[in-house]
Amino acid sequence: MLTVDAGYASIHDSYLTPITYDGMDLAVGYETVRPLKARPDTWLWQLQAGVDYNHVENPAHNNELDKLMGEITFDMQRQWRQLAGERLDVAAGPMTQLRAGIVYDEVNSNNPVSARAYWNMGATAMAAWHTRLGRKPVTLRYQVQLPVAGVFFAPDYDESYYEIYLGNYSNLAHVGWWGNRLDMSHCLGADLQLGKRVLRLGYRTRLERWTVNGLHAHDVTHSLVLGISL
Repeated sequence: MLTVDAGYASIHDSYLTPITYDGMDLAVGYETVRPLKARPDTWLWQLQAGVDYNHVENPAHNNELDKLMGEITFDMQRQWRQLAGERLDVAAGPMTQLRAGIVYDEVNSNNPVSARAYWNMGATAMAAWHTRLGRKPVTLRYQVQLPVAGVFFAPDYDESYYEIYLGNYSNLAHVGWWGNRLDMSHCLGADLQLGKRVLRLGYRTRLERWTVNGLHAHDVTHSLVLGISL
């Protein structure tokens, strides 16, 4: 399924500025869910990949930030099907996620870029309720993704990327856990069967937050989702 997200973004990155910037969130993604060949009745796998872009400005409307991120997520979920009168499917299992990109400050001439990169292991869970809208089958689906631990990139406080370029590579990689990094995403949607195609309408929110080396980042997005099966 191909999806397009559009909505609101809030970005705070203390490496670039102490102020929170607000603006728009746009994203394009691809998702596929398939039964696991070895255990098709009890296990499934899911692959998600996408690119998201945020354009935000400060409260005084005299500076802007641009954030561009790419990600790929893979998970395997144990599923329990046809519960609650054969209307409900639930699934849960481990996931891994790689996400990287940059935040660009248009007027900061000293350190105009903040790089973002992390790899996480975590858990995901999904519930799907099967019903009908008139004569059309509809599936209401909710999924949460919660990274638990991993590795992420962050420079020292006031360390320039030119210093890193010159060879100062110490203290750039950090072990991430809920004490210094918290990520979470939720997606609630309705899949409407239209002949051979499936139309998805939904809502997605994502939280990304980390604190290390005297630096702090806190990003939140709220977006409407439109998708179509390929």
